[in-house]
Amino acid sequence: MKNILLKTIKLLRPKQWIKNFAVFAAILFTGELFDIPILFTVILVFIVFCALSSGMYIINDIFDIDKDRMHPFKKFRPLAHGDLSVLFALAICIFLIGFSLALSLFVSPSFFILCLVYMGLQLSYSVFFKHIAVLDILALASAYILRVYAGEVASTFHISVWLVLTTVALSLFIAIGKRRSELTLISHFPTGDIEATRKTLSHYSERLLDVYASIFATAAFIFYSLFTFLENPTGIKISFSILLPDFLPSTFQRKWLMITIIPVVYILMRYLQDIYEKHEGESPEKVLLSDSPLLFAVILWALLCIFVIYVIGS
Repeated sequence: MKNILLKTIKLLRPKQWIKNFAVFAAILFTGELFDIPILFTVILVFIVFCALSSGMYIINDIFDIDKDRMHPFKKFRPLAHGDLSVLFALAICIFLIGFSLALSLFVSPSFFILCLVYMGLQLSYSVFFKHIAVLDILALASAYILRVYAGEVASTFHISVWLVLTTVALSLFIAIGKRRSELTLISHFPTGDIEATRKTLSHYSERLLDVYASIFATAAFIFYSLFTFLENPTGIKISFSILLPDFLPSTFQRKWLMITIIPVVYILMRYLQDIYEKHEGESPEKVLLSDSPLLFAVILWALLCIFVIYVIGS
C-alpha cells in the first residue's frame, strides 16, 4: 500500500508544481501581495493549477508510455515502468481534472475558461504539437505564460507589458533549454535513439538550439531591465532619503527595482551553465531544486522584489 502511494505521488510530479508559483506574479508586482482576499483567491488558483497540471501530466504519460520506455530516465516513470496500471492512472486523472475545474468556478467564470484553454493546449501538445519542430517549443512556453496570465485573470490586476515580454522570452528560453538538454542526453546515451524517443529532436541540431537559447536569454535580460527601469513600484514607501547622500544620482534613488537585475543576471548565467555543463535543463524544476546557488539566487531575487515594492516603493 505504501509503495502504491509513493508511486502515485511520483505519477503526479509534485516537483513540477513549482512552476505554478508564476500565478503570483500579477499581485506581487502590482503591490497587492498582502491583500488577504486577493491573496486567498490566487492561492486557490495555485491549487487549481497544481491539480490540473498533474492531471495533464498523467494524460501525457499515457500517450507517451511506449516512447518513455525507450528514454534513458523517463523509463522509470510509474506507467512506463509498469508500477501502476493505466486504468488506475486514468481514474486519478479524471478526479484531478474534475476537482480542479469545479474549484476554478469558485474563482471566476473567466478563470474557468482559461483552465479549459490550458487543458486544450496540453492535450494538443500531447497529441499533435510535440511531434512538430518549433511548435513543440512554442506550446511548452505557452503553458508557462498561461500560468502568469491566470494570476492576472483571477486577481484582475495587470502586469507591465515589459514584464509580459520578459515572461514570454523566459518561457521560450526554458522550453529551449529543456529541448537542448534532452537532445544532448539522448545523443550521448549508449542506447539512445533520438528518432524513436522524440521525433522532433531529430529536426534540431545543438547549434540551432544554442542560437535559440542565446536569443531568448538576451531578450529576457533586456525586457526585465526595461521593466525595472520603467516600472513605478507602489507599497508602504518608507523613506530612505536620510540614508542616501544628496550627491547620488536621482535615478539611483528612485529606481531601486533595478537592483534585482543583479540576481537575474546570475540566474540566467547559472541556468545556462546547468544546461551546457551539467546537461540538466530537461527538467527545470529539478535544476532549481538541486542547484543550491541557483535556488538561493531565485529566493534572493523574490525577497528583493518584495522589499523594493512593499517597503521602499518608488
